[in-house]
Amino acid sequence: MRPEQIALVQNSFSQISPIADQAAALFYQRLFELDPALKSLFKGNMAEQGKKLMQMIGVAVNGLTRLDEIVPAVRQLGKRHVGYGVTPAHYETVGAALIWTLELGLGTSFTPQVKDAWVTAYTLLSSAMIDAAKAAEVPV
Repeated sequence: MRPEQIALVQNSFSQISPIADQAAALFYQRLFELDPALKSLFKGNMAEQGKKLMQMIGVAVNGLTRLDEIVPAVRQLGKRHVGYGVTPAHYETVGAALIWTLELGLGTSFTPQVKDAWVTAYTLLSSAMIDAAKAAEVPV
């Protein structure tokens, strides 16, 4: 990722952080609208799941300047997600729900450049997760 893309992702995420609980709720609402079958992959309290999601996104966003440090953890996350029943197609749906949530949460601040930066970041990280799952020779 280019430094200016990283800055766009980090700055826009800082605008979402104050409404993290709402953003997480919107994300899961949209995710389940896009693919209702995904709801069965989530167990337990969705508010807690939302907090974990936003924390994980925060760690990834803050780590974009240190990809060499965060990619191994992202790859491990990809391997773990296989055990939850996650498939490569799910990453596309998650990405669509994420971009929709960001667009809604950021409003006019969600410029084409911000969208492009987020798509680049998400593609990079989700690809690492998918590749790790495949490399582990676990059915994805």
